[in-house]
Amino acid sequence: MSLLSVEEALELVLALAPVPQPEDVDLSDALGRVLLRDAVSRMTQPPFDAAAMDGYALRRADLPAPLQVVGEAAAGRGWDGALAPGQALRIFTGAPVPTGADLVVMQEDTARTGDQVTVTAPPGHDNIRPRGSDFAEGERIAAGRRLGPADIALLAAMNVPRVTVARAPTVAVLAGGDELVQPGETPGPGQIISSNDLAIAALARAAGAVPRILPLARDTEESLRAAFADAAESDVIVTIGGASVGDHDLIGRVAADLGMERAFHRIAMRPGKPLMAGRIGGTAMLGLPGNPVSAMVTAVLFLQPLIRRMLGQTDAMALRHGRLGRDLPPEGNREHYLRAVLSDDAAGVVVTPFADQDSARLSVMAQADALLVRAAFDPARTAGDRVAYIPLPH
Repeated sequence: MSLLSVEEALELVLALAPVPQPEDVDLSDALGRVLLRDAVSRMTQPPFDAAAMDGYALRRADLPAPLQVVGEAAAGRGWDGALAPGQALRIFTGAPVPTGADLVVMQEDTARTGDQVTVTAPPGHDNIRPRGSDFAEGERIAAGRRLGPADIALLAAMNVPRVTVARAPTVAVLAGGDELVQPGETPGPGQIISSNDLAIAALARAAGAVPRILPLARDTEESLRAAFADAAESDVIVTIGGASVGDHDLIGRVAADLGMERAFHRIAMRPGKPLMAGRIGGTAMLGLPGNPVSAMVTAVLFLQPLIRRMLGQTDAMALRHGRLGRDLPPEGNREHYLRAVLSDDAAGVVVTPFADQDSARLSVMAQADALLVRAAFDPARTAGDRVAYIPLPH
């Protein structure tokens, strides 16, 4: 049976995503969430013509004669009246510009004696922020946007106290294997520390999910059945390794007994060929390889796009382009995702893969900024060639 390409496998994984579910949250809790419905401004900003700096509001037609200062306006404390010819108003940044004024002269360009002010330099900009120059009532932030700090500020200024976002999917992370012990414990003969579950949970959180790390499962059907039961209410179950007899043999058998509809089992990529995906009831399932780097690479390629799709985002993979930092030999018969570092020069981004691509080397993965993407049977490349890469979260 031929192996699926990464593109084909990703399409099948994304098909596992249910329709995003709406959830209303306070703006203070909306950072990083994805809008599921448009947010509509309830305000016009500025709500009036506002002074852009401290100075004097006046009529341009009255220049250059000395003008009589008739009052003062500050932010939150306007001046009730209209400027007549020959009059000026002392004004501070953010204050409403009075009716009749079409210019704010910065105070450094004026000289004042008593209630008389003279403009000492030719005026340039009007220094007035027109009403609605930032946004108007009824303007929208479109659904599908992942909200950053600036979006939160904009929504607050729009007087939008709550937004409808996609509910963050819950991801149950299950690492398995008799050889695993928790960090802080002392490994016995032949045992190692479990790191994959922490790494995959971190990648899930970085994509916007709420991860839950399950207790380590043992290489028995009874232990795996208990773990699957514990994860049944999650939106996604991610298994990592868990069987010493082969690639997910035991997990696949238990999942099949529980009614798993398998989408695929193996894909033509490295690292990470033994990857399983499917659905158990209403829960999506990904079975990642137990090799540390393979698990993280496949999580970046499949788990994170699945989470983004469940959050209502349409972009599947953040593919970017740069220039190759060193020569590479021809590629083999599988798509290859090489750990690489990013740098910049005058011509743009440079992507330099590590010489050591051993898929068990977490120390190299920790130094990597990106995955350099090479197609199957990609010919030899020379430094400077245009290449594709996927940024890694930090």
